[in-house]
Amino acid sequence: MDLVIKNCRLVDRLGEYNIKVEDGKIADISKTHIKGDDVIDIKNNYIMPGFIDPHIHFRDPGLTQKEDFKTGSLSAANGGFTTVIDMPNTVPKTNTYKALKEKIQIAKNKSVVNFELQAGHNTLEEMEKMVTLNPISFKIFMDLESDENLERIFEDLSTLKDTTDYNGLVATHCEKKSIVESETAKLKAKKENKAIDYTYGRPTISEDESVKQAIELARANNLKLHICHLSSAKSLNLAKDASKSMPVSWEFTPHHLLLDNSAYNVYGTFIKTNPPLRPKNESVSVKDLDENSIIGTDHAPHTLEDKTKGVWSSSPGIPNLETVVPLMLTEVNKGNIDLSIIPKIFSENAAKVYGLENKGEIAIGKDADFTVIDLKREGKFNIDEFETKAEYSPFDGWNYTGTAIMTIVNGKIVMDKL
Repeated sequence: MDLVIKNCRLVDRLGEYNIKVEDGKIADISKTHIKGDDVIDIKNNYIMPGFIDPHIHFRDPGLTQKEDFKTGSLSAANGGFTTVIDMPNTVPKTNTYKALKEKIQIAKNKSVVNFELQAGHNTLEEMEKMVTLNPISFKIFMDLESDENLERIFEDLSTLKDTTDYNGLVATHCEKKSIVESETAKLKAKKENKAIDYTYGRPTISEDESVKQAIELARANNLKLHICHLSSAKSLNLAKDASKSMPVSWEFTPHHLLLDNSAYNVYGTFIKTNPPLRPKNESVSVKDLDENSIIGTDHAPHTLEDKTKGVWSSSPGIPNLETVVPLMLTEVNKGNIDLSIIPKIFSENAAKVYGLENKGEIAIGKDADFTVIDLKREGKFNIDEFETKAEYSPFDGWNYTGTAIMTIVNGKIVMDKL
């Protein structure tokens, strides 16, 4: 059974195209008529390589009251994503062979989209076992590790790269533990705290110093560095400079691009996230997006109870899978982003960084993963209509122009709002 998708607009080509899919792969791309068993007319809307989110937290196993691989992957499909990369901070942590093997099976049983898993660091012996299960990279939460531990972890990963099939890619959460602990302690000593104090308990300098350290450690150990949820303008400059002489990539979240720390005064602890929203003059913004950028949502849902326990005890994290594409397409319609970079920041660049060779491009032989975009469809976000278990979003009630209307995974439609 083959599939033909007709009347497609491609961002980088003029005219309308027809795309044929056979056995989950792209078999033909042509302006002329193509016969097929099943034909979908996408009515001159844009078709893009399936969107990839390199940074999600589906909370499965151990925290499934917040999200699980079924609801999370449905949320991804609803938002236009065909592939997600899950983080290892579940319960138990995905930092043993046993835990990684179990999570792979959970994802296989539940996910409606393609998935990859990051592994957490552990002893060299344990990481050697995990490599046999092909984790897409190793994740380091630098805000949880001492400088001494970080040196050892990076050295172990270097050894792992030299002795196994590990590709040398390390993803980092960059905030410096010593600075966070010191500044948070000072603020907690105050009689009263406001939600915005969380920003200053994890100040911008903690990210800047951590990014600098991650670059130095990755360079010294000949590793490829990916910086997660980069939020500081200074850190962005550090990463750009380093990328001239070593493999360094980074991702932006929608909340860091579109909001600054004044949002704490509106949303309170619902907007709490790590790294926190930055003061406007220290933050990245939409203007920092270019053809080399990557969007990573850091989709991190919690229960309402988890989000309302005060400044320091509320859980950090924002659900973003179902808002980010319309948010960025709205910026396109405002003239703040060029449409030509949308496939790059949502698909092509992440595919390159994470070595997903059959994804990130609409070309014959590639996986038949597609995201169909209606650039002019208008709407308003309503959290009650989302697939995620999360019941909050800072973007709830925001108007948008442009959205994903169809998600196709391996030639099968998993979301259809055409």
